Amino acid sequence: MLDDVQAHSGAVYLLSETEQVLEMAVMAGLPRAFAAPWERVALTSPIPVADAVRGRRLVWVSGEEEMARRYPRISVVLPYPFALAALPVATPDKVYGAVFMTWPGSHPPEMSSSERTVLSAACDRLALRLQRAVDAGRRVVPEIDFLGTAPTAGTSSAVEAVRMVARVPDGMCALDVNGRVTFANGAMAELVGSKVDDLLGSQLWATLPWLNDPVYEDRYRAALLSQHSTSFVALRPPQDWLAFRFHPSRSGISVQVTPAGGTARQPPPHEGAGRRPARLVGISHLLNLASALTEAVGVLDVVELVADEIMPAVGSQALVMLVSEGGRLRVLGHRGYDDPMAVDRFDGMLLTAETPGAHALATGVPSFFESREELERLYPARVATPDGMAAWAYLPLIASGRPVGTCVLAYARPHEFTPDERAVLTSLGGLIAQALERARLYDTKHRLAHGLQSALLPHSLPSLPGLEVAARYLPGTQGMDIGGDFYDLMRGSGEGDLFRGAVHAEAAAVIGDVQGHNVAAAGLMGQLRTAVRAYTAVGQPPGRVVASTNRMLIDLDADLLASCIYLHMDLPHHRVLLARAGHPQPLLRDPEGRVHVLDLAGGPLLGIDASAVYPTTAVPLPTGSVLVLYTDGLIEAPGVDLDDALAELAGRLGRGTGQPLEVLADSLIGDRTTTPTRGDDMAVLLLRPQR
Repeated sequence: MLDDVQAHSGAVYLLSETEQVLEMAVMAGLPRAFAAPWERVALTSPIPVADAVRGRRLVWVSGEEEMARRYPRISVVLPYPFALAALPVATPDKVYGAVFMTWPGSHPPEMSSSERTVLSAACDRLALRLQRAVDAGRRVVPEIDFLGTAPTAGTSSAVEAVRMVARVPDGMCALDVNGRVTFANGAMAELVGSKVDDLLGSQLWATLPWLNDPVYEDRYRAALLSQHSTSFVALRPPQDWLAFRFHPSRSGISVQVTPAGGTARQPPPHEGAGRRPARLVGISHLLNLASALTEAVGVLDVVELVADEIMPAVGSQALVMLVSEGGRLRVLGHRGYDDPMAVDRFDGMLLTAETPGAHALATGVPSFFESREELERLYPARVATPDGMAAWAYLPLIASGRPVGTCVLAYARPHEFTPDERAVLTSLGGLIAQALERARLYDTKHRLAHGLQSALLPHSLPSLPGLEVAARYLPGTQGMDIGGDFYDLMRGSGEGDLFRGAVHAEAAAVIGDVQGHNVAAAGLMGQLRTAVRAYTAVGQPPGRVVASTNRMLIDLDADLLASCIYLHMDLPHHRVLLARAGHPQPLLRDPEGRVHVLDLAGGPLLGIDASAVYPTTAVPLPTGSVLVLYTDGLIEAPGVDLDDALAELAGRLGRGTGQPLEVLADSLIGDRTTTPTRGDDMAVLLLRPQR
């Protein structure tokens, strides 16, 4: 497959038989360590191979910028110029896995039709082979990485080529795709202070301690993945600066080493650190998982992300998230336990209890138990409360210097926690704690915002004879999920000459939008709604109600503006009187199903001019017609023309003839209820006179 489309690396994933997880079966063209953060990928992950399986489609990422935009987790770990394609491996009846391929950044921004055809056909053939294996009862298992036979001094290339390279004063060596030295000349060995035999078959950063730094290894990764030359300068102790230049190809990398000469000499990244730097694979794991945790919004999101991303990455089979509340442990969530009672018994346990979860929370020290015997030796009470697991990592969640909870990762079989793994898991605990603290703060603000919004909007609309009503409100998803949009429906006052001819209003309604999406906007919205009700109660006509509300807003000196439409309905005589203050024009669907945009005269926004006048317009409202009032959040969206959006809304209204208003209200809101991001809140009020 790689050869047919001139890709330089790729991998096959198989769908786990027991979990909704894709597991890497084989990788070619690059060291498997490059993909270490994605050895196991949850089907819910925002990763190309998972997207390809979920959508049963080809996923194409044209380069570095598109990768950063669509898949930031990958971009953070592999910030190099390369293109990627992911395809499902599936028959019409079953998904077996996925394939991804990468090309250098020089690949055209679009896949050719021949590349698409070749890869799709190859994946179809692979799916059929996997199906035949399953039908024949042969279990498909991952391959062990093939590294080849390590070269020796006697496995040189052509004699003349060796002699030529031996005469070159620059150091030269060749690396395979796994970073191992396959050839080195004498100048190379002399420059780096080693022997040719010692270099062959090993990685430079493993043989030469002063090159054992993630920054230098990163240049090798960048060259191999992008297929572009890279370079760096390193200090060979005590004072020799060397310049390394990597020239990559699909088969490996040629390395040129020269004295740095006049090159600016910079101290090595970890000089004086006094300890061996962390391996890049561990760092890439943390970068990927940290990126995933930044996507969590609420507490449940954190639990789900830890379960979907971190559990597959570290190979654990179960998870429990515990927090401290009122001196007791509380279970935030769990995953992987067949018997919920195995977890529920810890909910409400005192923090002083002799359990590893409480101990980790109280002391802030992680605990690792590689077997059940080891756990029960320190905590004998666990003998009577087995959870079916065989190894555990108890990670204290410490945020802002204080413990907030414990993350328990459990393994179905005994598990050895290496020093590197313990370091990575401990670091993960800190990242989870920060995400959890942010999420709990968000949830608190979210509850406050929704409580305030709920208190300010009407809990229900009054039932008025001869009038069918429906309303919807959706908060914006930016900020505190709170805004200034409001609506209300009131009984008419029964006083005053609201319509010429001494016809009294049967009902009054208002819809409005206060500038802003915060507590100040919501608070002002509540004041405006109360003012409108008060002016309605004393029998003011529509134009005067809006003018009085405008003067009140100016007197409040709130530095916020508002728009609104206010109306009186004369139901017996089938007409409505409206006044508008800078608000979007309402829509009217007549009994025949025709939709009209009501071109109402109006005045300026509320809060601008204390002397503003708001003219009123009388509009016929026959039985069976529908009057639609809405705020601008329903029709405004980035990159969408307002006229087009209004026409689309009118089309929805026209197609809803004969529907109950509750159903029609849902259709007008449309798919906005499931939209992950809404820049503005929106309100809709529908009124239909009946016989």
